[in-house]
Amino acid sequence: MHEIRYSADFNGDYIKLRKRADSNDGESRYLIELISKATAKLAENSEAGSKIPHKLWPKEYTQKYDARNLWKYDLDRNWRLIYTIAGNQVQIFLIYLECMNHKDYERKFGYKRS
Repeated sequence: MHEIRYSADFNGDYIKLRKRADSNDGESRYLIELISKATAKLAENSEAGSKIPHKLWPKEYTQKYDARNLWKYDLDRNWRLIYTIAGNQVQIFLIYLECMNHKDYERKFGYKRS
């Protein structure tokens, strides 16, 4: 079982999301549920997501988070969870970096829309 951690940015966004969900915002509740399901799956298998090729990484991930690898987990058709795997052979940590909709993901990672 792997330990899940949140980056400071993700944690701040998650707290805001949780507050909106607590005030009956349906989309926020849905997204919290998706993140919760992803956490259960990723805790068991850190590589359940898709590895993002290094050539597509925005510089912010290496500069801001010192990421050595980058993964994406499709929460559903429209939402993506970006995470990195850190640690050693004894203990592995998954660090959630960002959650974004598919359109923002494509823009950030430089995918061309057809």
